[in-house]
Amino acid sequence: MDVSKTKSSFYRRLYVAYLIDSGLASSVPTLTEVTGMPRRTAQDTIAALADLDIVCEFEQEDGARNHAGHYRIRDWGAIDRGWIERNLRQIKAVLEYP
Repeated sequence: MDVSKTKSSFYRRLYVAYLIDSGLASSVPTLTEVTGMPRRTAQDTIAALADLDIVCEFEQEDGARNHAGHYRIRDWGAIDRGWIERNLRQIKAVLEYP
């Protein structure tokens, strides 16, 4: 499937936000495990969510050290989470994720 870099980047951000919000993968290690993307790509994708006005915050676990915790989506901005759910199969196919 021939997909533009813009579309794949956009879909990757939507999918990562969806995984975080649904609780399926709310940390970098779980994102890399679920998607197979490299650690740095996962980190960069989380940081890029702000470009879409998606508010994603890291929550440190009480008493934990070394940045132990998870991410949480606080606001989806103009993005419709329901659209992502309805088109999840297509998003994953474009990204070639299982």
